[in-house]
Amino acid sequence: MSGQEVSSAANGKESLAPGTVMALVAMGLGVLVIANDFTALNVAIPSIEQDFDTNVDTSQWVINAYALVFGMAIVTGGRLADMLGRRRVFFIGTGLFAGFSALGAAAPSVGWLIGCRVGMGIGGAMMWPAILGMTFAALPASRASLAGALILGIAGLGNAVGPLIGGALSELSWRWIFVLNVPIAAFAVAVTYLKVHQTREEGEEERIDYAGSAALSLGLLLLLLALDQSVDWGWGDWRIIAMLVLSAALIVAFGFIEPRMGRDALIPADVVRNREFISCCLVTLLLSAVFFSIVLYVPQYLQKILDYSPLAAGAGMLPMLGLFALSSFVASPIYQRVGAKTIIAAGALLMAVGPFLLSLIGEDSSYGALIPGLAVTGIGVGLFLASITTVAVTALDPARSSLAGGLIYMFQIGGGAIGIGVMTTIFTSSSESEFSDKVTAAGSQVTEQQQHVIHGVLAGTESGKEALSLFGRSSAERVLDIVRDSFVVGIQTGFRVVAAVALVGFVIALLFVGGRLFGASREPASQSASPQS
Repeated sequence: MSGQEVSSAANGKESLAPGTVMALVAMGLGVLVIANDFTALNVAIPSIEQDFDTNVDTSQWVINAYALVFGMAIVTGGRLADMLGRRRVFFIGTGLFAGFSALGAAAPSVGWLIGCRVGMGIGGAMMWPAILGMTFAALPASRASLAGALILGIAGLGNAVGPLIGGALSELSWRWIFVLNVPIAAFAVAVTYLKVHQTREEGEEERIDYAGSAALSLGLLLLLLALDQSVDWGWGDWRIIAMLVLSAALIVAFGFIEPRMGRDALIPADVVRNREFISCCLVTLLLSAVFFSIVLYVPQYLQKILDYSPLAAGAGMLPMLGLFALSSFVASPIYQRVGAKTIIAAGALLMAVGPFLLSLIGEDSSYGALIPGLAVTGIGVGLFLASITTVAVTALDPARSSLAGGLIYMFQIGGGAIGIGVMTTIFTSSSESEFSDKVTAAGSQVTEQQQHVIHGVLAGTESGKEALSLFGRSSAERVLDIVRDSFVVGIQTGFRVVAAVALVGFVIALLFVGGRLFGASREPASQSASPQS
């Protein structure tokens, strides 16, 4: 070995191939638009409600359709990338993502927009694993840790700046959020085409678990639809009961399908038998409701109650998102110092306390009342997500690391989608019930239709304005105060339920994640260099 080679080995560095930097820029931009689309549209929901004359229990599907499809399809996307080649799958996925973004920008109805978000979710689920694989392949082995840090760091950045970007663009029109995706995606495709030339690694032939993926996805979709429609139809309606029964049947069928798929199962049998990994997935599923619910409903409060602009509402999320980014950064040394159980339990507890603090806000609260809850949640999310990923990945054999990372992310996004569905159901039923009770107590009559659409007046919808006008000019101002008050009651109730669910996640984390509760815990350094955020 020459002196130069020895020096290079000692430094642990290898030179990057020509064009690698540009390729990494393209990969980073691809991750940025995927992650940005999870949070950018949250601040635009009131504008979407106004444009399409709809309410939050419908408009939330603009967020949930993307999250649910992405979460359920990401593991399948990884399998496709391995079978067909990462570069090819990236091109196909980016084409779908950009194409449906363009269609979403021109959406004439909320149904059209939700359909476009489904297509974007499929495209994003193909892009993500392909980007991750190409990024690892583009870097020399000595810099492999940089690949994970780059992708996950940019994803965190995309989530953090999403509300700001979405708020700024919504000042023009929420449609610009979709338009922005198109040139960024085109640039990423062009650079990848020119600079990324990776040979496909030959491995064992794989199958895609179509049956398992379909059963789980449809089961969760029916569950979310039942939650969504239960407010209008009632829990005793035969359609709600039918959807819940069919949802349960499909999820049970998923449990029977997986063993038959062997190593190609969406969740292989050896993974299911790993108690710590499954505990990590369950805790992640429960706690993901916190982040997604807050990112959706706090901007609603800021715009509809405090009369913030979309840009100001996006900026109002900075105490949470900024501390999320900061705590993710410091999670690694804390993890190494105190161990997995301590940092994960601390993060989970903070994620339970955060939404409870937010539930204490009232109609007359100022923005300052939100800051403690946002700050506590941001710190908790950063500590928890950064560390739970490491524990989950290192709980399995190193050969399963990619699958483990994909599955934990699937549970994170899927849990967020379910969390939004539950929060919206609780918010809608609580706010409508509160409104009806208070209007009746004030001596006015309210129809079911008025009760259902009246909160739209806070977003400026035509149906909401019309419902308010039916009370007459003399009562309109008093009724509007009741609308605002009942809206806040719905948010309070929803956040308290989310906090209770997060508390269950904390207990599970305390008992089953990161080693025994009493006695020796897992050695963090022996399993993984640092947690991923």
